[in-house]
Order: sequence, then structure tokens, then C-alpha cells
Amino acid sequence: MTAWRIGVDVGGTKIAAGLVAPDGRIRGALTVLTPATQGPDAVLDAIGGCVRRLRETLGRDERVTGVGIGTGGVVDHASGVIVSATGLLRGWAGTPVAQRLSTRLGLPVAVDNDGNAFALGEHLFGAGRGLSDVVYVVVGTGIGGAIVLGGRLRRSPHHTAGELGHLSCDVASTRPCSCGSPGHLEAVASGPAIVAAYGDPDVTDLRVVTDRAAAVDSGAAAAIARGAAALGRALAGLAGAIDPEAVVLGGGVAQLGEVLWTPLVAAFRGAALPGLRDLPLLPAELGPHSAIVGAAQVLPPLPTTSTLQEIR
Repeated sequence: MTAWRIGVDVGGTKIAAGLVAPDGRIRGALTVLTPATQGPDAVLDAIGGCVRRLRETLGRDERVTGVGIGTGGVVDHASGVIVSATGLLRGWAGTPVAQRLSTRLGLPVAVDNDGNAFALGEHLFGAGRGLSDVVYVVVGTGIGGAIVLGGRLRRSPHHTAGELGHLSCDVASTRPCSCGSPGHLEAVASGPAIVAAYGDPDVTDLRVVTDRAAAVDSGAAAAIARGAAALGRALAGLAGAIDPEAVVLGGGVAQLGEVLWTPLVAAFRGAALPGLRDLPLLPAELGPHSAIVGAAQVLPPLPTTSTLQEIR
């Protein structure tokens, strides 16, 4: 009997899911749009639909042992309840995701923040393998992350460790963040923030801005560079406080290529303490599947291939 877990990555724009093997292999990955403005029931229905579609692909000698979910918002991992959430997922705060989905699906369900899920995937099977101290950053519709120190995923008293998008950022002082407060990194370096900074009301897709930057549109390149530089400076400050072995970056924005990475790295090197200027800034190895693979690891026990522990 082949046992699979289902990993689900819930973002403000899309929900991605896949069957995940104990060694991190992924099969049958699929994506649907997140009904982010329709309330928690609609989001839970969309997740349940993904799980059902994946289960329908199983052979006679295959089974699903549980569902792991990584989601935006502050998550109480122990209870599977969303403690708080930004406006990217309307009404998500307070939702007992694990309990409600487990009842619907008849399967064990565990829930964690999507930054933690990303970190678990990359630390166990991706760019962070073999490292002890790593900062993980996810840049997409929002900005999240996680911190691994001494081989341990940092879990904090208020469940906010790794919420990098809400670091103070001087160039975002007049821009509202998705959490409602001005002056946060997410308000200048996330995908929607870069699109807004480009300033064309007919452009709502970051890929259009990226394509125009590649076609030597100076305004598009400047919008991306501004967000990238702000992210680089923020990471330099964080690296100075934590002193990691590497920073691993993933998410849709981090996959834009040199138009983003060149100003990001330059800003990081320029702002970092002397001993950290050559710190490796690594792209995620699992690409768009990092959080799916990592979400599957939220279910206990962690794979036997891992030495990663958790601080409760």
C-alpha cells in the first residue's frame, strides 16, 4: 500500500495542492483560484474540492493518510485555528480550519502558516538541506517567511515568527499594507505593490510589468527595482540580527529573474554588515511546489529523513 499526504498551499490569489510522498516527491499538482472575497466557507470548499480531485487519481493500492495546509495569516498550529489574517483572505480570522476540514474530508488535517510550510519544504528537500541557520522568505501576493535556528523551526508565543512582510520600511511610509497599517515592507515589495507602483491602471498582472521591463520599459524596471531594493535592505537588517548561513527566497515574485535579483542583491550587499555581505541569497529549489511539499510535512510525524525539530 502506497501512502501519500496531500499538501495544500492557500494564498490570496490561488490555492495549489498535490500528492506528496514521504521523500518529498510530488504528483498531480493542481491550482485553482482562491475565492478570497467570498468568505471562509468558500475557501474551505475550494480546498475540499482540490483534495477530492487528488484522491480520485489514486490507484487501488494507494491511500491518503492526511492533509497538511499552509495558509496566509497568523496560525495557531496546535489547534489549526486562524488567529488573525489580513484583508487578502476576507473573514479568515477565527476559522477553525483543521477541525472543519477534517470533518468534511474524514481525514486528519493539520494547518500552519504558509511561510512555515515553505520553510519546511525547502529545509527538508530543497535549498536549505544540510544547513542549520536559515531565513526563509516567500514573496508573492503578500510577503511571509520563517526562521530556522540550530536546525529548529522557530515557533513563537504569538505565532508570528517569520512575518517579514510587516517589517517597517521607510519607502512604504505612505502605502497601506494588506494588514491595514502603513509603512510595511509588503506595501512596496509584494506582487500587487509592484504592480501598483508601476502606475498603469490597465495593468493588474505582475507578469505584464515584468514583460515590459524586459522590453526596456524604464518605469516597469524601476517599479520592480524599488520593491527589490526595499526587500534587500530589510533582509540585510534581519541577517544582522540573526546571522544565518543563508537566506532562501521563493514565491512568484522571487521567480521574476535578474530584473528582481540584481537590485535585490545589490541592496542587500550595500546595507549588510561587513561580515554578511557575501551571505548566500539562494532561490528556492522546489519552485512553485515548495509550500505544497512543506505543507504535507505539517502533519506529524516529520519524515525520518529530517533532523529538523520544532520549538513550541
